[in-house]
Amino acid sequence: MPVGGAHGVVATQAKRANPMKLTGNTILITGGTSGIGRALAEAFHDRGNRVIVTGRRQDLLDQVSAARPGLTALQVDLADDNAMPQLAARLRQDFPDINVLIANAGISRTEDMRADSWTAADAEAIVQTNIVGVLRTAAALLPLIKGKPDAAFLATSSALAFVPRADFPTYCASKAFLHSWLQSLRHQLRPIPVEVLELSPPYVQTMLTGAHQLGDPRAMPLDDYVTEVFRLLDAGTTPRGEILLERDLPRRWAERDGSYDSLFALMNPA
Repeated sequence: MPVGGAHGVVATQAKRANPMKLTGNTILITGGTSGIGRALAEAFHDRGNRVIVTGRRQDLLDQVSAARPGLTALQVDLADDNAMPQLAARLRQDFPDINVLIANAGISRTEDMRADSWTAADAEAIVQTNIVGVLRTAAALLPLIKGKPDAAFLATSSALAFVPRADFPTYCASKAFLHSWLQSLRHQLRPIPVEVLELSPPYVQTMLTGAHQLGDPRAMPLDDYVTEVFRLLDAGTTPRGEILLERDLPRRWAERDGSYDSLFALMNPA
């Protein structure tokens, strides 16, 4: 799913006074068995954090825990109504110090709405995972981190939240939902406090849309992306709680700068 658009620098991102603490946390990452979720889990683990990952597939969970002794992998299906309350109970008992949540689980599919055979099935699956899954994670697990030192809630959005790829309509819309919802969550949690961060990746070499994306030279190497994320977090360069690469700022401010139409056309050629 290549992401087009300008790569020039339009502004220097402001720094936060109190950047997120990156070591000594107890962190839960949903969708942590592959792609960005797994890479983040391993990077946080390397920095001396206690890390728990969740996923649906037991074989992938086994791979993660075998490759990383000390990293906990739990089977959780976000579509199961009982899964998150059960997970919350286990975390409360086994990981009472949990203070960081990363809602990363997500799926992406193309949709051709011109076709007579098009149905809402893929869209509903995307909404269930990318939106409802994050809401269920927040509802069940935010009470566990409120009041904890250095508490943080992160969710994986996308640079496509700002200018969509028209062949991924519901995926892009789901990320736009998260961008808006996280702003409200951030505002409401200010007094508690829980830091709310939005991770907005560009097109990265993962299996999100299939094997072709993993090897696509147009996509950013996964290790390079995670390195850049931690550089921004280390420096506190997360204005408005957004973890956004410099190269994606033109998309972020396309509406404001009057470049939305040209960027949309570049990303969605006729």
